[in-house]
Amino acid sequence: MEVYIETRSMRASGTPRARLSRTSTKHCYWTPAQMIAHHTSNGCNLLPGDLIGTGTQSGPTIEESGCLLEMSSGGKQPITLANGEQRTFVEDGDAIYITGSCEREGYRSIGFGESASIVGSQWV
Repeated sequence: MEVYIETRSMRASGTPRARLSRTSTKHCYWTPAQMIAHHTSNGCNLLPGDLIGTGTQSGPTIEESGCLLEMSSGGKQPITLANGEQRTFVEDGDAIYITGSCEREGYRSIGFGESASIVGSQWV
């Protein structure tokens, strides 16, 4: 999974979005089988095609942090983007892009493409 940020000023100046994180489910505490077993043992009628939310996917390095809250030590240490802007949390006008895929040598990559959202009421 990769997470990118595009601030309002990045869009205005044509600056490319900045990657915040690249992480992997290999860092999960629970295996997918354990997550499914826990989910279904509590009475959930899990069906083929259902999606399971795993929560924040974080790795051992800062580049593999799952969210700005982790990257900024709870908002105490701002991160500096390539264009000099700083963030501890997303701000109004920031766009967040998430891509995810599963890759293995010798097999086709599968994923969900790109999901994007902007903080605020409309795309600017």
